[in-house]
Amino acid sequence: MSYFAQIIQNIIDEMIPRMVEDAFKAEYFFFVERHMQMDFKEYICSQICGLNVGIDTITSSQFIKDPETLISKDGNFTFGFFSPKNSTNRYVGIWWKSQSTIIWVANRNKLLNDSNGIVTISEHGNLVVLNGQKQVVWSSNVSNITTNTSSHFSGFGNLVLLENTTGNILWQSIQQPSDTFLPNMKVSINKRTGKSLKLTSWKSPSDPSVGNFSCNSVERQNIFEVFIWNETRPCWRSGPWNRGVFTGIQTMKAAYLNSFQGEDDGEGNIVIFYTLANDREITIYHLNSQGIFEEIWWDDKNKEMKVTWKSQNTECDVYGLCGEFTSCNSLSSPVCSCLKGFEPRNTREWSRNNWTGGCVRRRPLQCERISNKTTGFFKLQMVKVPDFAEGLAVAPDKCKILCLENCSCVAYSHHDVIGCMSWTRNLLDIQQFQSGGLDLYIRLSYVEPNLYKTIFIASTVIIATLIIVICAYITWRRSSNHPANSSDNIIGEMSQDKLQELLKFDFQKVATATNNFDLSNKLGQGGFGPVYKGKLQDGREIAVKRLSRASGQGLDEFMNEIVVICKLQHRNLVRLIGCCVEGDEKMLMYEYMPNKSLDAFIFDPSKNKLLDWRTRHNIIEGIARGLLYLHRDSRLRIIHRDLKASNVLLDEELNPKISDFGMARIFGGGEDQANTRRIVGTYGYMSPEYAMQGLFSEKSDVFSFGVLLLEIVIGRRNSSFYDDEHNLSLLGFVWTQWSEDNILSLIDQEIYDHSHHNYISRCIHIGLLCAQELAKDRPAMAAVISMLNSETASLPPPSKPAFILRESMLNSKLPEECQNGCSINNVSITDISGR
Repeated sequence: MSYFAQIIQNIIDEMIPRMVEDAFKAEYFFFVERHMQMDFKEYICSQICGLNVGIDTITSSQFIKDPETLISKDGNFTFGFFSPKNSTNRYVGIWWKSQSTIIWVANRNKLLNDSNGIVTISEHGNLVVLNGQKQVVWSSNVSNITTNTSSHFSGFGNLVLLENTTGNILWQSIQQPSDTFLPNMKVSINKRTGKSLKLTSWKSPSDPSVGNFSCNSVERQNIFEVFIWNETRPCWRSGPWNRGVFTGIQTMKAAYLNSFQGEDDGEGNIVIFYTLANDREITIYHLNSQGIFEEIWWDDKNKEMKVTWKSQNTECDVYGLCGEFTSCNSLSSPVCSCLKGFEPRNTREWSRNNWTGGCVRRRPLQCERISNKTTGFFKLQMVKVPDFAEGLAVAPDKCKILCLENCSCVAYSHHDVIGCMSWTRNLLDIQQFQSGGLDLYIRLSYVEPNLYKTIFIASTVIIATLIIVICAYITWRRSSNHPANSSDNIIGEMSQDKLQELLKFDFQKVATATNNFDLSNKLGQGGFGPVYKGKLQDGREIAVKRLSRASGQGLDEFMNEIVVICKLQHRNLVRLIGCCVEGDEKMLMYEYMPNKSLDAFIFDPSKNKLLDWRTRHNIIEGIARGLLYLHRDSRLRIIHRDLKASNVLLDEELNPKISDFGMARIFGGGEDQANTRRIVGTYGYMSPEYAMQGLFSEKSDVFSFGVLLLEIVIGRRNSSFYDDEHNLSLLGFVWTQWSEDNILSLIDQEIYDHSHHNYISRCIHIGLLCAQELAKDRPAMAAVISMLNSETASLPPPSKPAFILRESMLNSKLPEECQNGCSINNVSITDISGR
């Protein structure tokens, strides 16, 4: 409110009779119900005195301060201050309907630490955000600007800066998108300069700073598509644009024809935008922090947001999931298959559902023109055609001929609007649809029919002979007690196939990065071996995990970790950067975690106070989301089997990342439970059915999560109770206090906050549910996340957890197979210094 308006309001406070106030109350409450912004007395002032107290305009004298807002004239959009979920930081942004749908953020990378922020017009005419010290944290940053400007909040959530004299638009938020695609917003890329106007994801749901994922339009050889990128790697692709729909989106129908538009604006910019046929039904597109594009619609009847489409509904939507010369069909099992005339590059890995190696031709292409007696092409119907198409301006009947005459052409397709498309590179990212898509013609190796029979017979004889020879050789090797292969040969053979997606480092490069593995760079010592901090020549910091010759773990764990983790991409899982396999040296390189491991904080009296309750809750939720991804949302279904505090690393913002996948197991599509004679992991975190019977499943990880959750909340190590006078484990101690309704005795008073008592109690309740004796009683991770995020939903009472007395634990004998195969506790536990 302006200074003059404040003076008038003071006069009203003293002079307006009570009956005037009552006369305006009815209209005031109607106003509040619709806008929820202006103070009652301020509204009276504007009505009586004729002041223009705008609800959608900012000037140099009329600013807004936290928590004031502007509302668009249609009432759908709000501009003002907000705090993201699970955060106290303040930002200035625009939201649609509710603060749960933020569509634009001004100060994404420079937060406000308090509630003293102001949005105003600066003395230079720019729209600015000021902090409590009147310092500029964000500016519209328009050059050569006059001081006679104002900012208006228009329809469809667009904030504009106007030159008041001419009415020219100097700047608008719709031209600086955040993570949301709005009606009439243009996403573009310049063909000459490469400069793009793109969407960028939040770093996390509680951090709107620029994340890893981006979305923009791409034109290759006159073929227009939309991509989602994970930094510089594509993770989703729309398929070619046919001026009506994107042919790689199966659910995109002709109804979109008058909505989405793509064009070359004549200045070298390839632009895509969309309009709405009905202004009352607004649809927006949001790029979330996990890199998934969502179509969101407001259900006015139920007063809630609904996601009507996602860019990744199935695993086949992941870019290049199956590798080259393959087709992905989400309704098939397995989802990946080689194209006709092709076979897996690595049969062993393919049988394990590791498809990244793709497929190769059974026979090389013959370059001479193919006889008219055969087509030379296999027709694949209703597919998302591969990436890297080349557009050719020729008639449909010429498309096939041009491909035949080009020895490098491996496939072609044709569309009436797009025209002829051909491919001269390896075919990547083909997806089979049930309807829609395009027809793809794949060039086959030409072989005479009678030659097929000859090849088949000869191959059968050769294969049968090889099998007999191999079986005889293996039998002889076993009988003579000789090893079949040296470890170097095994690791070399495996690494060529499994590590092709990883950056391979030579030993000298790693030694240089770690200063020849100097002790000053040593971060810790785990069962695998020592871990060192290193710095690459490009400035990246890494953690180097070096396999020790004396390690209780070995090649199996080394390769298992590579196979598992190189397939996973999630913000709550540690990222594997590369590996080194050279001579006796076997090393893994990870992203460096400056805050080391979780146990270095929660079990250290000097550091545990740094983790307040909000931070601990974020860590718990992050670990839960990481496990849910492993169990349900990743390409592979994975059981970690060794979840504990020392295997959870913390980045610079104390976000948790699950690490150490050496013990992890991959489940097939139909598997729910497995049995092993080799019990691995850490006692205290093992579920009873796994520790005693070797049975493990998703519920085994849920049990470990429950123990870890209780450790985080209580701040005491599970093993710290072994010498307790009551001889109880952590679970026994928590259960006793819970049964006696004595929760306060569980929590370190240094971190206890009475305002969070209900949340803390709820988390302890969830931990006990996860650690119940019977696996069937434990909730799945999806249910756990729902429990953590819901404040009102009631929880079932927990049954007695799986804990045992110390005496009985020491006196009992493990099964013979467990004694022979168990992981030694001090081998499995990682040193508190993180990697």
